Amino acid sequence: MTKRSWIRELWLDLQDSHHVAHFQEMCGVHGSFSRSPGAGGGGELDRTRTHNNGSISGGSETKGSVVSEGGEGQKLTSQTRRRIGASTTTSSTTTTTTTTTTTTSSEGETENPSTNGTVLTNATGEGVATGGVKPHSLAGNSPGSTVKPLRKNSLTGDAGHEFRIENRLLYYLFTLGTELGNESFYITFFPFLMWNLDAFVGRRVVMVWVWVMYLGQCTKDLVGWPRPASPPVVKVEMFYNSEYSMPSTHAMSGTALPFSLFFLTYGRWEYPFPIGLGLALIWTVLVCVSRIYMGMHSILDVVVGFLYTVLILLVILPSLDAVDGFYLTYRYAPLVIVLVHLGLGLFSFTLDTWSTSRGDTAQILGTGAGMALASHVNHLLGLLPDPGPEQLPLPVTPLSAGLLALMGVRLALGVLVLLATRAVMKKVTITLVCRLIGVSSADVRAARQNMGVELPYRYIVYGAVGFNVIFLVPLLFSHTWLS
Repeated sequence: MTKRSWIRELWLDLQDSHHVAHFQEMCGVHGSFSRSPGAGGGGELDRTRTHNNGSISGGSETKGSVVSEGGEGQKLTSQTRRRIGASTTTSSTTTTTTTTTTTTSSEGETENPSTNGTVLTNATGEGVATGGVKPHSLAGNSPGSTVKPLRKNSLTGDAGHEFRIENRLLYYLFTLGTELGNESFYITFFPFLMWNLDAFVGRRVVMVWVWVMYLGQCTKDLVGWPRPASPPVVKVEMFYNSEYSMPSTHAMSGTALPFSLFFLTYGRWEYPFPIGLGLALIWTVLVCVSRIYMGMHSILDVVVGFLYTVLILLVILPSLDAVDGFYLTYRYAPLVIVLVHLGLGLFSFTLDTWSTSRGDTAQILGTGAGMALASHVNHLLGLLPDPGPEQLPLPVTPLSAGLLALMGVRLALGVLVLLATRAVMKKVTITLVCRLIGVSSADVRAARQNMGVELPYRYIVYGAVGFNVIFLVPLLFSHTWLS
């Protein structure tokens, strides 16, 4: 075997959904579908079939209108997702009778969800839906708890199918790991870093995060690979199931955040090198492995996400001083910040006909622009000043009940301000943007299918949230005992 052939075989092997399914079984995750060869579990996956972001279909793609949980519904077309095909090998399939789940489209039509539904072709050529709940597979003598996937699909609203968990410790551990890459974590982690630890480090970590996530989301749309096939994979999480898979942006974020923190704080804060490096490694491994456990990514997705991030960090980290200095001191920095982040958003929106990651990209760019603008304003007003060189390294303050209470109150009140900002801006912005571009705002879901609405809507809303993280909330704190 030549070196090129060996690399190609390794590449395909790391992409195989059966490795994900095997890892899930080792961790005590069991799906409600059959894992027999005919159901796509024990035998070789028929890679000549069409892939559909976590489903395998022997027939044509189901088209229809779907509505997301968060109001981001889109009209799916044959151009919505690309497909990938791979090499050969087929095995005989076995007909399995199951219960299918139906969803209602935005046009009132009832349909089987194609995004995570798993439709196989049986030996007679008839379509057989699998993935539904089989009472005997859940209510048998096997120990464990039956649960539903974490959150609904962000595109289709599909809640997924039940599965059995035999190791609840691993389930909670990897749920924590996957939450380290979700919005609920970001909206608390970045403010906590800014308000309670070190604003200098915080704004630079945000710069790294914005670039890593932007490049990751754009690469997903360019590559267009689907999620691991189900079956054999159990979808423990459904929220991102309609997005593309390669590379894993959770793995990218889970690598970029801890290692940029370690790079920026070692020597600035007083702590032992092994502890900082160890915590960074634990964070990264937990997030990366959790994506395989959740059934959201193949091993290849995660490995590429990690290596891609290492490459990006090697370029970005040495340039942070220059970029941060430009943002803070250059006279026309605010104009440059707005134009660059907006331009990047416009470019990303042209990479694919439609992708659920499109709004996330605009959201990330808006947050980064808002924080950069606020940093410039703070520098002019002297708010949140950076400690001087004579104050470094910063000692790690011993924790006390009073300090923990102060940090908790800051975080709770500050996040309330951010949530209020987001709610008000969402209400105002969608109406204003729709009026400016001449689109009806009566149906928000339909309006946000338009790039001219979605990009400025996300950009403005989360730009305001990011701005208030660094400017408004610290300003409020400076006028109270919370400073």
